[in-house]
Amino acid sequence: MVTHLGVQSCHDLLKLELLATVQIPLRRVKTMRKALSEKNMLNSFLKEHAYRVSPISSRSSNLTIHPLRNIMNMLYVGNITIGTPPQEFQVVFDTGSSDLWVPSIFCNSPACYTYAIFNHLKSSTFRPTRRIFTIKYSSGWIKGAVAYDTVWIGDLVSIDQAFGLSVLADGFEGMPFDGILGLNYPNISVSGAIPIFDNLKNQDGQSLSPNYVVMFGGVDHRYYKGELNWVPLIQAGDWRVHMDSISMKKKVIACSGGCEALLYTGTSLIQGPSSLVDDIHKLIGTTPQGSKHYVSCLTINTLPSIVFTINSINYPVPARAYILKDSRGECYTTLKANSWSPSTETWILGDVFLRRYFSVFDRGNDRIGLAQAV
Repeated sequence: MVTHLGVQSCHDLLKLELLATVQIPLRRVKTMRKALSEKNMLNSFLKEHAYRVSPISSRSSNLTIHPLRNIMNMLYVGNITIGTPPQEFQVVFDTGSSDLWVPSIFCNSPACYTYAIFNHLKSSTFRPTRRIFTIKYSSGWIKGAVAYDTVWIGDLVSIDQAFGLSVLADGFEGMPFDGILGLNYPNISVSGAIPIFDNLKNQDGQSLSPNYVVMFGGVDHRYYKGELNWVPLIQAGDWRVHMDSISMKKKVIACSGGCEALLYTGTSLIQGPSSLVDDIHKLIGTTPQGSKHYVSCLTINTLPSIVFTINSINYPVPARAYILKDSRGECYTTLKANSWSPSTETWILGDVFLRRYFSVFDRGNDRIGLAQAV
């Protein structure tokens, strides 16, 4: 969805960047997306009009940039291929998990009916195993088998890469992606597979794109301004950092005395403890409707920013970022209560936060770098 530049090999540097500025082509199709969503035709349209960019390889750089698609400011997907000859899939690049999986031809769940499926019979490099796994996400779960095959991300190739083939799935119906590509540490891999990033550490290459991108092996300074502010992980093994506070109008509203924050690209939301999220919703003046909390769209320009202070640096997220419009044109917040209750106050900072800030996930030094995106 990287080591210290100039000191150690940049192969250990994973940089995931979600640019804050939407490109003109995305704005031009926004109204169409709304119309298609209302008619339950969005997923089919995105499949038929897949965003494809031919990577431009360069041997002079260790940096590889891979294009991502912004789906209605909710998630970011990119194309990969699996097998020989290659079969193409659109996947979410997720720093919150470590497993790669796509649907198999044996998947009979409704969630698999409209997605690209991997046909192992058409790949000469496919290697099966007897290992079974189940992965639970906040939005659903999948069950499948582990297999091995060649995986391409742009011009990067991972030979004999372990990945999952789902045979059962629930909660992913209508989602505009085929599978998930995890970019977290190996120790949280549910399937027991070595994550693809670990297998790609020795690969070189470069590709360029004018849209949302994921970078492997280095940092392109054109995509942010100022300096990268490095934040050490609380412990190697997860993209978890210490957060000083959460404030609004210079008043602390959550994370008083410090808490923990997970920077995950696999969610579009900002998630936190239920009671604290409720308090913020009251301050904003929301009205609950179902699973969402709505506000008048006329208030977006007057609502205050939510400021996340990490390592003594303030990272404001304005209302126009933490409030989105649904298919009816009504506005709701992207704040949501955690689905679990950790012993320590924990917040998940998803794409709502990461769109604002250029984010570097540095495996070599177990740290995250943040800077203002341009």
